[in-house]
Amino acid sequence: MRRVFFKNLFHKNSTDKSICTSGTLRRLSALFLCGVLLFSQSLTASAAPSEIELRLEQQRAMPIQSNQIANWPAGPVVNAESAILMELETGTILYAKNIHQKQYPASTTKILTTLIASERCSMDEIVEISQEAVSDTPRNSNHIALDAGEALTVEQCLNAILIRSANEAAFALAEHIAGDSWHNFPEIMNQRAKELGCLNSNFVNPNGLPDENHYTTAYDLAMIGRAFFANDMLCKITLKRRLEIPASDLQPDDILENNAMQIIPGGQYAYDYLVGCKTGYTDTARSCLVSCAERAGMKLICVVLHDESPQQYEDTISLFEYGFSNFEKVNVSQTETKYDIDNIGLFYGDNDIFGNSAPILSLNRDDYIILPRTIAFEDAESSISYDTANETQAAVITYSYHGVDIGSVRVNFSAGSNGGAYMFDSPSDESSVSDSDEKNAPVIYVNVIRVLLGMAAAGVVVFLIALIRILLKNYEFSHRNSRRTWRKERRRRAKKSKRANHFRDFDL
Repeated sequence: MRRVFFKNLFHKNSTDKSICTSGTLRRLSALFLCGVLLFSQSLTASAAPSEIELRLEQQRAMPIQSNQIANWPAGPVVNAESAILMELETGTILYAKNIHQKQYPASTTKILTTLIASERCSMDEIVEISQEAVSDTPRNSNHIALDAGEALTVEQCLNAILIRSANEAAFALAEHIAGDSWHNFPEIMNQRAKELGCLNSNFVNPNGLPDENHYTTAYDLAMIGRAFFANDMLCKITLKRRLEIPASDLQPDDILENNAMQIIPGGQYAYDYLVGCKTGYTDTARSCLVSCAERAGMKLICVVLHDESPQQYEDTISLFEYGFSNFEKVNVSQTETKYDIDNIGLFYGDNDIFGNSAPILSLNRDDYIILPRTIAFEDAESSISYDTANETQAAVITYSYHGVDIGSVRVNFSAGSNGGAYMFDSPSDESSVSDSDEKNAPVIYVNVIRVLLGMAAAGVVVFLIALIRILLKNYEFSHRNSRRTWRKERRRRAKKSKRANHFRDFDL
């Protein structure tokens, strides 16, 4: 085409020399004008923001709720419509942006599916691929081309779901757990979600394929993530670069698929401290990412929903860096001074009725809170709850800052002290106790049965000691009186004998 076009621009005259005719000049002028017009249109098109850019701009302008907390470290602006950063152990929320807004989770749904499978199944169980699992999987969605009648182990299914996001494997695994049809599996999912602390979720399939009744929130996915990322096996699977399922009697093909998640090692946005992750995407849900990272002994969970690619990776890394830079773990037992259990007389002494000189109560040494670096430990508010079903615990002290829970510490009975309704208050911090407790402060309440048994035992001991002392005293008095009488009688007899001898000599 280009060769024909330029041939038409020029012609040869009788001297066989190429010359530019007037028609050629008009063509060149028209071509130049078209070029200018097209260039101006391209500039206008590039200057006009796209629908995605407009939406991202609106989402960046949305308020960040955690930034409204006084003296709280200011979090970064992210593109995602919903985002959360949560510490895994305590559940402390470090960053919050529309965390309870309902969103479509896409394939991040699969962290709940695989978590349930890891809790209910052995890794070597055989999962058969049904016709329903295959036919219900859209051909334009993620799959590994399994056919009805083939089979995988549970472990292979977990790898296929977490590495390649295989939808037919998720359907098959759901059928294996629920029986008959995967349609019975969402009931199990929703029940487990409630147990994990989810508040606004409803799951209708095991893989996150589009459905208007299938939704969750950033907060709920973070709560599911606390259990998922505590499972080392599941985390390690998500970080694998490649899915490898060899051919077997159960299925005839060597399945080799690459992991498309770009935040794992070797990816374009690889994050050095990553523990595990799961991405998701549909046209409605847009790009989603649930991930976990660990640095300096602190594990953080990040969820971004309704984002765009590659911003979901950039936003996640930005939030992780914010969390690790602005927050720290604080061991309560090494820092707390308001609840000085060791100095309470009944709980610590050489002569307590339980025969133990060690403290009866102690703060758990493994418990900690997550504290912003912008505030001191003394700035945190605390409250005591005695409502605990654990027989080894007397109470739980919960800490917060401006209404944000930042962790708790268990008050344990020391070894050798099993249970009991011990209660204590902090005389130095009246604001941390309730009105009912304040009336009794600083009285220490002790289990009545234990006290009565202790008093009875002490009374028996005292009685026995008194009895022994009385017997010993009586024995000494009796022994002493008998000896005195014997001496007196001996002196009397001696005098009588002397007098008799005297009279005998007188008669002579």
